[in-house]
Amino acid sequence: MTQVTESPATAGTATTAGARAHAREQHGRTVDTMRFVPAASAPARLTAGLPEEATANLTWAESLAFGRYTTLILARGTRIRLTDAAGDACVHALLYRAGALHERLNIADTVKVPWQAYPAAGHPLVSDAGRLMATIVTDSSSRHDALTGATTLEGNTARYGAGTAHSASPAARELLTLGALKSGLGPRDVAPSLSLFKGINVDPAGSITFTGSAGPGAAVELLLQMDAVLVLSNTAHPLDPRANFTGTAVDIVAWHAPQDLAALEAGTLTGPLAPEHLQALHNTEHDLTARNTR
Repeated sequence: MTQVTESPATAGTATTAGARAHAREQHGRTVDTMRFVPAASAPARLTAGLPEEATANLTWAESLAFGRYTTLILARGTRIRLTDAAGDACVHALLYRAGALHERLNIADTVKVPWQAYPAAGHPLVSDAGRLMATIVTDSSSRHDALTGATTLEGNTARYGAGTAHSASPAARELLTLGALKSGLGPRDVAPSLSLFKGINVDPAGSITFTGSAGPGAAVELLLQMDAVLVLSNTAHPLDPRANFTGTAVDIVAWHAPQDLAALEAGTLTGPLAPEHLQALHNTEHDLTARNTR
C-alpha cells in the first residue's frame, strides 16, 4: 500500500494539516469590526481621546458591526465607552447581575427612580431589586430611548422581509436572546432594553416621535456599580422610518476605573446625586457589604 502525503501548502482545507495551516495563517489578521484580544491591540481609533490611565487598564475593545451582538462579564468599577463613530448605530443594552442572574436591568424603574424618561449623563440604571447597576457618567449623544423597546422577529419580518438572528435584517430581541444564552439565560429573560444613539420624544398627548441620531462621533460612558453581564445588540430602532435595514458599527472600549465609584458617590463625577439615585447606590453597597464582596 502506498501512502500518499500532501503538503499543507497544496492541501487547502481538505485535510487536517491543510486546515490547520490555513487557520494559523489567519492569526493576527484583523478586520474593521471584531473583538480585539488582548484589548491593548485595538486600533488607535478606538482608544483615541481616552485618558492615560484608561489606556493602561483596558479590558475590552471591540467594534461591533451593525446587525450583530456581543456580551461580556465585567467587574464592578468598570467604565465602558460606546462611540457611534459613523453616526448610524443603534445599541440595545441589557444588564444582568453576574453570579445572580435573576437580578437584571429594570427599564421601568430606570425611568421612574430618577423621575426622568430621557437618559443622559447622570442617569442611574436600576435593577428590579432597586439597586444601582450602573450610571451614565458622560454622554454627548442625548439621543437614547427607554420607552419603545427592541425590534422583534415579527416586526422585522413584516417590515424588511426577515428578522431572525442570522438573517440580513436581524431583530434586536433575537440578537439579545443569543447574547443572553451565552450566560445560560433564555428568551423569557430578555426584558425590555435601553436603546442608545437613536432617540425619541413624547409629546403631551403621549405620541412618540423618532428623533434619530446625534451624528458621527457621539459617545456615551457607563460606570458599573456591581459585577454584571452586559449584552448589546446593534441593529435597527423599532421606529426608524427608513424602508431599508440601515446602520453602522459601534466602537466599544472598557477599562478598570474603581476610583470613579467613590467620585460618583461624592458628587464629583456627574454632580451631586439625587436622593433616589443615592438610595439605589446605597442599596447596592449595603448588599455588597452583607455579602462581604466589596
